[in-house]
Parts: sequence; C-alpha cells; structure tokens
Amino acid sequence: MLALTFSTGIIDAVGYLGLDRVFTGNMTGNVVIMGMAMAGGDGLPVLGPTLALVGFMLGAAAAGRALRGGHPGWSSRTTRLLLVVGAMMAGVSVTLFAVGDDLTQAGGVAVTTVLGAAMGLQAAAARVVAVKDVTTVVVTSTITGLAADSVFGGGIPGGGVRRVAAVVLILVGAGVGALAITWHLGVGPMICAVLTVAVAVAGRGLARTP
Repeated sequence: MLALTFSTGIIDAVGYLGLDRVFTGNMTGNVVIMGMAMAGGDGLPVLGPTLALVGFMLGAAAAGRALRGGHPGWSSRTTRLLLVVGAMMAGVSVTLFAVGDDLTQAGGVAVTTVLGAAMGLQAAAARVVAVKDVTTVVVTSTITGLAADSVFGGGIPGGGVRRVAAVVLILVGAGVGALAITWHLGVGPMICAVLTVAVAVAGRGLARTP
C-alpha cells in the first residue's frame, strides 16, 4: 500500500502538471478546482476534473462490485484488480508515447478519465485490504492520525512510522512525477504500471505465505 501511495504521487503530478491541472487520484483536489472554476476562477478547468471524478467513481463502483462478498484483506480478486490497474496505466503510457506532442485537449481529457477510473479501482482495493491510514490516494487522514496520536495530541502512539512513510512517499512520488514529465508525459504512467503490477504479484505471493 505504501508503494501504491508513492505511485499516486507520480500519477497526480503527471495529471496536474502535464494534463491541464487535473488530479487523477486526489478527488478532493478536483472538487475544489471545480468549485473555484464555477465561481469564475481564471483559467481553471471544469471538464477534465469532472470527468476524472466520474471515472474515479465508476472505477471504485466496479471494484466494489468485484470485491463484494470476498474476505477482508488481500485476495485473488485484489490481485486481479491491481493487475487491471497496471494494464490501464501501461495502456495510457503507450498511448502517450505514440501520440507524442500531438495530444489534443480532448485526448488529454480522455487520458485523465481513464487514469481516474484506474485510481478508483486502486482506492477501492486498498479500502478492502485496509491498512490503517494508508488509503493510497490521499494522506489527509494519515496526517490527522499522525498528529492526533502523537505526544502533542495526547493520543496513543502507534503506526507513526507507517504514517510518516505514507506522507513522505506521496511527496517523493510527486517529485518523481514532475521530473518524469521533463523526459516525456508517458514516463510517469509507465513507472506506475510497473510498480502496480509488482505490488499485485508481491501481494499475492505474501498472501499465500502462512
């Protein structure tokens, strides 16, 4: 789940910096952008964030249906869903490499919609795996838990290393995504595809271990 959090940082950086300021994992950001745009914010996109949100919800709904009735934690269904996410990321990457600098605005919106659907699948799968405070797509709740359970918050310490790792990894992932764009728009999604497939394979292997 921490590896997928790092991947989210990459793909959100690609969406925001390379695809007209659209978040594909952080739906809170898209909702805020849509609200500011509708209030007359200069140059802010509406269609891209809206369709990314729709794609995310459809992906999450599809994953919810696929995982319904299964056991909590990692399962073969989780593995298959994450392999689908990896395939979608790879497909986007190949498309971006093929199109090159000729990507149209409509094409960019289509790409962010597909990426949004992939992240919805991932987020729903992570929800069932249920690693506390690691949703893979946002770290607001992670930071809240880290602060509330700290010595200063008077809470019961626990999980601090995992929480800090999640925040740091999404931060580093965003930096890697920003650097990847300087090489090519398709590099970031390809990194995410490889990471997601690796997570699916590793998770399945660990799930089989007594």
